[in-house]
Amino acid sequence: MVKNSFVLIGFCICVLLLFSCAGTIKGTTATENNLVALLNQQAKKTVEETRVENTMPVLIEAGKQQWTNEKISNWRSGFWPGIQWYLFEATNDEYWKTQARLSTEKLSGLLDKPVYNHDLGFQLYCSYGNAFRLTGNAAYKKILLRAADSLITLYNPVVGTILSWPYRRKNDGWPHHTIIDNMMNLELLFWAAKNGGNKKYYDYAVRHATVTMQNHFRPDYSTYHVLNYDDKTGKAIKGTTHQGLADSSMWARGQAWAIYGFTMAFRETGNREFLQTAINATNVYLARVPEDLVPYWDFDDPTIPNAPRDASAAAIVASALFELAPLSKNEVLEKKYYAVANAMLAALSSKQYLSGDVNHAFLLHSTGNKPAGKDVDVSIIYADYYFLEALLRQKKSKETLK
Repeated sequence: MVKNSFVLIGFCICVLLLFSCAGTIKGTTATENNLVALLNQQAKKTVEETRVENTMPVLIEAGKQQWTNEKISNWRSGFWPGIQWYLFEATNDEYWKTQARLSTEKLSGLLDKPVYNHDLGFQLYCSYGNAFRLTGNAAYKKILLRAADSLITLYNPVVGTILSWPYRRKNDGWPHHTIIDNMMNLELLFWAAKNGGNKKYYDYAVRHATVTMQNHFRPDYSTYHVLNYDDKTGKAIKGTTHQGLADSSMWARGQAWAIYGFTMAFRETGNREFLQTAINATNVYLARVPEDLVPYWDFDDPTIPNAPRDASAAAIVASALFELAPLSKNEVLEKKYYAVANAMLAALSSKQYLSGDVNHAFLLHSTGNKPAGKDVDVSIIYADYYFLEALLRQKKSKETLK
């Protein structure tokens, strides 16, 4: 476990990142300037592997170089288009604008069928959301508004949250349930309410976040993965896990979703309870993270330090902290969160975690669903997405602080 000096350690790594270098890739110094160039090279390899119709890259298994592609219905399908839009933003290269457009438009068919899970935000906001932000294309706006209309069909007014997995109700008899990941999809609803969609979507998103805040956290502000609710009364029944070690354990990526999700909810609402929830969730995460700031897949795995890491969780938290730092309006927290976020990127940019020529991804050592024996110690597309997002936010933070 991390010692109480983790902030000092993080700050020292941060200094190395900002004023010296950010680790090495096969002997090459990965400075801030050439890191984006390296990611650009990696992503161009991926373009050649992803021309199969109606599929997207999702992961690279250990020992392999190329991506495994899944159908666009996979919850991870929006991250590759999002990466390409971020590369366009980072480089202003029209090549990436063209590639991003082609990948994004593959996903329009997702709205031709009834919504089957809560992941439309991941699928369509990461893709079409970035597309509209960077181009202003009205056709993209229409897709996003349709996506919000579809997502809200899963909202349960009795409980006050969006149902996560409708198929589990049908196939397994689950009651209404919501996973912490679902906080991430609220951004689509907030956006829609501000951009010509139903104004009530803002209220639904706020209620979802409020109910989640009230029920999803343990006393120490670690989060459950799944919360089950009584359909008739709306009362919380029990917190459980699906991808964590145990119902009582702190699953790393779930905690990352909570930090990011409540930071975003505060940004969109100004509700200081959401801000405090984000800070509390961050503090318990940082108090337990290993010294290199890349968590084990679950903080309570008894096999630590031999347990798998999850670089994706580190990337998500780093991205969130670049936003949480200035939003906190607290000088001490702002400095601390910027330092730790920079240190996290330094760790991820070292040769231990940056792929280099190992495979065609950006990052190594992520874990998807260890209890199911799936995607353990692999490269995963959402890790790359949030890593690149964090790098862009880091750049903006430096420009703001000048």
